Formats: sequence, C-alpha cells, structure tokens
Amino acid sequence: MSLPLVAILRGVAPHEIIAIADEIIAAGITRIEVPLNSPQPLESIASLVKHCEAHHDGKILIGAGTVLTAQQVREVHAAGGRLVVSPNADIDVIRESRRLEMVSMPGIVTPTEAFAAVAAGASGLKLFPATQVGITNMKAMLAVLPRGTDLYAVGGIGTDNFAEWRAAGVHGAGLGTAIYTPGLTATEVGERARALVSAWTAAD
Repeated sequence: MSLPLVAILRGVAPHEIIAIADEIIAAGITRIEVPLNSPQPLESIASLVKHCEAHHDGKILIGAGTVLTAQQVREVHAAGGRLVVSPNADIDVIRESRRLEMVSMPGIVTPTEAFAAVAAGASGLKLFPATQVGITNMKAMLAVLPRGTDLYAVGGIGTDNFAEWRAAGVHGAGLGTAIYTPGLTATEVGERARALVSAWTAAD
C-alpha cells in the first residue's frame, strides 16, 4: 500500500532529480512534487515521468507544487505530471486539474476554504501551514468535513511530531525541508526519507 506521504523537492534541479527521486522511491515514498519555483521545474517533471515509466512501472505519482493558475496546470499536464499541489484554494486551478483527470491538492486553512475546495472537486486537502493552524483546529475541521476527505498536513511536519498529528486523525503529510533542501546529495536525501518513513510507520 502506498504511503500517504508527498516528497516536496523545492529547489531541485533537472540534473539531480533522477538520483534523488530514486532514493526517495527506494525508501517507500511514491508521491513526488516539484514546486514550480524550482529551477526548470517542467523539465524535471518530464524527465522524472519518463524515468519512472521505464523503471518504476509508472506507479509513481509525479507533479508540481506552488501551482497558481489554470495555465500552469495545463503546462504540468503537458510535461506528464499528474499531481497538482497549491498553497491556496483557487477554484479555477482545482477545476482545471480535475478536467484533465489530475490529482488536485489545494492548500486550505479555514473550513470555508476547505468546503469550497471539496465542492470544486479537490482530490484531497493540504492543510498549510499546518503547525500554525495547530492540531486542535485541525481536529475541529476534520469533524465537519465530508467523510472520506483526505487531509494532508504540510509545513513543520516531520519525525518529531508525526505521532501526535496521526493520533489526531490527519491522513497524510507533505515533506519539504524535512526531506530535501538544495545542496543535499541523493544519498543524504535517501537517509532522510528512510528516517521519515520509519517514523511515520511507527506512529501508526
């Protein structure tokens, strides 16, 4: 079963994406996001999609983060990406993602944003920034969201607090600086990925 973890590779460059992604995949994480404010993000996405189709049976969900417009959604789709993650809940972005049969994960903070995103067809919700919203507020939101709505915590989530977030009912997590920062080697990213997977699994 695929772990509900998304590796966020903000700042990754095309020449290093394959080696880093292979380490992440080997650790057990099968969802990879390349934020659009990274160097040549569409090139990285296209390269990784081609690589994963050839070497990982196409079972890796690859896409972009910091997607802010419907045009960017189309560009990610053209590059082969099938995951659209945003820091906000833009209805046009959600609808275009779903029209193209992509996974849509908009960012939300309030119940109003959450319900609007769900109504627009969001595949799941990204609680961002999670640690600023807090576990108490997250639990209150989960209590009113439609049953089956996946809520992923992003921002300040990692090995130190997986247990309390999972105990509170969060469905998954996005891993940013906890898993990757520019300058790390593929081996170092792999070590972080394995530690995160181990911590997430232990918190079950």
